[in-house]
Amino acid sequence: MASGTLNKVMLIGHTGDDVKMTYFDGGGCIGRFPLATNEEYINKSTNEKVSNTEWHNIVVRNKAAEICEKYLKKGDKVYIEGRIKTRKWQDDKGMDRYTTDVQCTEFTFLTPKDSVNPTAATTNPSEPQKAQASKAQNPPIEEDNDDLPF
Repeated sequence: MASGTLNKVMLIGHTGDDVKMTYFDGGGCIGRFPLATNEEYINKSTNEKVSNTEWHNIVVRNKAAEICEKYLKKGDKVYIEGRIKTRKWQDDKGMDRYTTDVQCTEFTFLTPKDSVNPTAATTNPSEPQKAQASKAQNPPIEEDNDDLPF
């Protein structure tokens, strides 16, 4: 880490899709999923309620990715900790494109799995599940050309 700098992200949001896995030769893997965070406020000049949704591309690796794939489903609430990473890639027309991801280092599931109505219990989860993402050698991220749902 360079002296005097910090690259740390903490998000609490809802997954926008199930985890999409990519497996590599040699056994490594990554999981990707979109995470939505919401902001609501009252516009002081119009007195209207304004709601904004920000979408984040989450990338999790190896064993942590497999745990997320197994337990996270679309709509689940999750706490993500990680760092921002911007990747450069080329689209099908040869144009340079950039994608900013959150490289997940820790996560905590906030939607209880034993609840009949999970959305009703998200404010007071019973024993959230926490995991540390692997710090092992990571394979390079390959861009998949799937259309993202956002």
